[in-house]
Amino acid sequence: MAQTSIPYTHYDLQDIREGVVIEISLSAVANVRLMTHADFDLFRNARQHKFLGGVAKQTPIRLTIPKSAHWHVVIDTEGHAGKVESSIRVVPKPKTKAGPRFTPPSRPSAQR
Repeated sequence: MAQTSIPYTHYDLQDIREGVVIEISLSAVANVRLMTHADFDLFRNARQHKFLGGVAKQTPIRLTIPKSAHWHVVIDTEGHAGKVESSIRVVPKPKTKAGPRFTPPSRPSAQR
């Protein structure tokens, strides 16, 4: 099978949960593709594939994982001039104040 001829940067996110936010920073305009493991195999073999993302003109961009699975991010400059440097990170979830889950009702003190 033919391999894709476009140069790209690949990030293997492994198994990642639905709802996790991924932040991608770029040094230039580039294509950003978030895809499942099966679609990444299709991409590598220059076959039609599905992905989330598209042309990123501003940075950083944030993508939310739509379902729990094995995910990949690909950065490429197909259709754009020059090279691009990129970095990726998982955006930490906001911390919530930990308080008591249950507060028992107060009891009136017994008077004699």
